[in-house]
Amino acid sequence: MANRMGFIAVLALVILAAGAFSMYQVAEWEKAILFRLGAVVKTDVQPGLHFKFPFVNNVRKFDGRVLTLDVAPERFLTVEKKNVIVDSFVMWRIADAKRFYTAVMGDERHARQRLEQIIKDGMRGQFSKRTVNQVVSGEREAIMRALTVDVSAQASQIGIEIVDVRVKRVDLPSEVSDSVYRRMQAERSRVAKEFRSQGAELAEKIRAGADRKRQVIIANAYRDAEQTRGQGDAKAAEIYADAFNKDKEFYAFFRSLRAYQESFDGSNDLMLLSPDGEFFEYFNQGVQ
Repeated sequence: MANRMGFIAVLALVILAAGAFSMYQVAEWEKAILFRLGAVVKTDVQPGLHFKFPFVNNVRKFDGRVLTLDVAPERFLTVEKKNVIVDSFVMWRIADAKRFYTAVMGDERHARQRLEQIIKDGMRGQFSKRTVNQVVSGEREAIMRALTVDVSAQASQIGIEIVDVRVKRVDLPSEVSDSVYRRMQAERSRVAKEFRSQGAELAEKIRAGADRKRQVIIANAYRDAEQTRGQGDAKAAEIYADAFNKDKEFYAFFRSLRAYQESFDGSNDLMLLSPDGEFFEYFNQGVQ
C-alpha cells in the first residue's frame, strides 16, 4: 500500500512537472519565438498563456518595449576637415523577433553593439557633408531627421525599428574651438563693419539731403524777404512821395531840421561850411 501511494505521489509530481513545462506565458511587453528542436516554428506569438510540448518546443522571449541606447561620444570630421565630438542616443525596439534572433542570436548586448556602429556610420556620413557652424547650431534638427531615416533601413536588417535619434550635444576639441571662435569673431566683425559702413553711407545721404533742404529753405526765405522788403521800400517811397507832393515847403523844412539834428548830435562835432550855403538856408532864416 505504501509503495502504491508513493508511486501515485511520484506520478502526480511528474504530471505537474510535465504540465508546468508544457505551459508558458507571454507578457504584453514581450515578443516570443517558439522553437521545435531548435528550428523556428512561430514568431507571432500573442500575449497570454500558451502550451508547448516539453523537451520538443522551447521559447525565447525578448523585451518588446522602446529601449534607449546611449551612444558613446565619438569624433567626426566635418566638410572642413575639423573634428567635432558628438554625444547622442537612439531609441529603438525589436520589430521582427525572428530576424533579430537570426542576426544577433537574440543577444541584446550584441544588438546594441551593432546598432551603435550603425549610428556612428550614419553620423559620419551626415557630419562629413556639413560645416562646423552648421553642425553646432544651424542644422541639428535636419541632421537628426536624416539620421533617423538613414539608419532605419540598416537597423531593419537586424530586426530593429529606430524610433528616434537624438544628438545631445556637439562639442569642439580645444584645438578646434580657438580657431572656430576666432573665425566667428572675424565674421561678426566683418558683418558689424559692413553695417557701420552702410549706416555711415545712409547718414551721409540723410545729412546731404537735410543740408540741401536747408539751403533751399534759406534761399526761398531770402527771396520772400527781399520781395517783402522791396514791396515795403516801394510803399515807403510812395508814402514819402505823396507826403512831399502835399506840402513841398514843409517837407523841405522837416528834412532840414532832421539834417540839423543828426549833424549836431555830438558835443565835439566840427563842420567847416559856408554860412551862405544851402545847408543853412532855414537856419539863417530863423536867425533873421
